[in-house]
Amino acid sequence: MSEEDRGMNTMAMMMQGNMPAEENEDKTCCEKEKIRREMADEIRSLDFAITELALYLDTHPEDKKALCLHKKYCKECKELKDEYQKIYGPLTINYPCNKWRWLEQPWPAFKIGKNK
Repeated sequence: MSEEDRGMNTMAMMMQGNMPAEENEDKTCCEKEKIRREMADEIRSLDFAITELALYLDTHPEDKKALCLHKKYCKECKELKDEYQKIYGPLTINYPCNKWRWLEQPWPAFKIGKNK
């Protein structure tokens, strides 16, 4: 099969939704990374809201609505952090999960001097 025929075949498969395995893996990898980033963003948003509500409650301790919202966000954040850590590993050293997984992931290049 010529290179042109392979290109046409790949293009036809993509149009039909039948992508080659390696392209499919890249797409799946990108989707997983997008989900991971969305989860991390949601965790940061909840942490921010929790901190801001706590500061507000310092000066308005009788605000029942704010207190309920703070408790709700704390619960949601804990659940999301637990879910994230089961899938992707610990968020910080304070959340070691079920086992110590810091060294299981590839180290960023700057830590081993490869970013030159």
